Amino acid sequence: MNSFSRRRFFEDSIMAAAAVSLCTETVTAASSFSANEKLTAAIIGCGIRGKAHAQELAKLGDIDIAYVCDPDLDRADEVGALLVELNRPMPKKVQDLRVVFDDKSVDVVFVATPNHWHALATIWAIQSGKDVYCEKPVSHNVSEGRRIVQVARKYGRICQSGTQNRSRGALAEAVRYMADGKLGEVKLARSIVYGGRGSIGKATKCEMPPRCNYDLWAGPAPMTELQRPKFHYDWHWFWDTGNGELGNNNIHSLDICRWGLGLTGLGQSVISYGGRLGYVDVAETPNTQVAIFDFGTKTIVSETRGLKTAPFHPTIKASWFFYGTEGIIAEASLYDLDGKLVRAFEGKSENHFTNFLNAVRSRKQTDLNAEILEGHQSTALCHIANISFRLGAETTLTEVPRKLESIKDQDEALETLHRTQRHLSEAGVDANQAKLIVGKHLRIAPDKEQFIDNPQADALLTREYRTPFVVPKETDI
Repeated sequence: MNSFSRRRFFEDSIMAAAAVSLCTETVTAASSFSANEKLTAAIIGCGIRGKAHAQELAKLGDIDIAYVCDPDLDRADEVGALLVELNRPMPKKVQDLRVVFDDKSVDVVFVATPNHWHALATIWAIQSGKDVYCEKPVSHNVSEGRRIVQVARKYGRICQSGTQNRSRGALAEAVRYMADGKLGEVKLARSIVYGGRGSIGKATKCEMPPRCNYDLWAGPAPMTELQRPKFHYDWHWFWDTGNGELGNNNIHSLDICRWGLGLTGLGQSVISYGGRLGYVDVAETPNTQVAIFDFGTKTIVSETRGLKTAPFHPTIKASWFFYGTEGIIAEASLYDLDGKLVRAFEGKSENHFTNFLNAVRSRKQTDLNAEILEGHQSTALCHIANISFRLGAETTLTEVPRKLESIKDQDEALETLHRTQRHLSEAGVDANQAKLIVGKHLRIAPDKEQFIDNPQADALLTREYRTPFVVPKETDI
């Protein structure tokens, strides 16, 4: 097994105290529910995750699902039919989520929309007096995530992030093992998401689903004339509506890396590089992306690969790795420094939806396994890495090392780069023709969720909104 880099960094802790104080609040502003009282729920968004929500909620006897909502009524019909198959009554099916928020009988809302709707749907639900479970990533940009936290605090609502690994008992035990110092000094974590993502096709007029209201679907995003072959799902790969694979699947492992390292805030700096390589299609986001997050004494390296690739490790199958002076933790298992399994962690898991509903009844934010502040900070890491990438410039593969000279840990950065270059070569990408986009190395203000001396990057912390689908500014909350 290759040796692992464990370098020294200076830890940023200014935001930690503020984050802890926010997260330990007990909600007192909202009405309470008895332990046996049924809650009335609505599911907003009826795609893959919306169906998963329906399947999970149908198992629970203490909740009634009154609404399913989607701008595409065909999708709402599908989730309604699924609930009937699961021996649940047919819910009301609506296109406009504001109908749900106007119904005072609805207690809890489950947001499973495309990314660009997550924040505003959550904020409107909270303002209408609902508690909210919001899918990952909880926002489309950094500012939106902070607004959710502020609105949840102001209105005294319970808000859970859909980063469900936080409810895994064995993983929580692994995190405690590190917190107790048993893994030694842990300075490096890796987020690894390797999965096949083929071409989505070249530009063509997008055929709108026959029962979809595009105005309601676009919501906060521009109503552009779409040029992709498939309307649903492929919104992930366009900046107006999605956040690429980094904000799609890597958010889960980044969240675990941040949790295991005990990190709060956005760190000291970020740099990201990659590209959409191996084929030509109409999508905008990278299918190959590396992001390096500097937290001072600790760092997170995120790797996303969409082309065919060998596994990160020949024997350890994991999406996150923690490297300590006394061993390695991957997934929920402990390995020695040579990669030999020592033991698997054990612990009682909790259904993530049940955890949310229990907190709704107790009115204690501290009962949540993935309180919205945690979801916001992990999501924001995806956003700042994408900002770095979007402000980058095309660079030939041979020139990339020079572009990474500003990174504090050169050994770690170059090791990751060389593995990425080997991967691209093995995937058939011509090193003489291919160009990577090397992003800006962005420094982050330690006491603010903004960058230092980079107004161009700061501008991407938020977006222009389409009336009336406007995420409120801080001064308007």
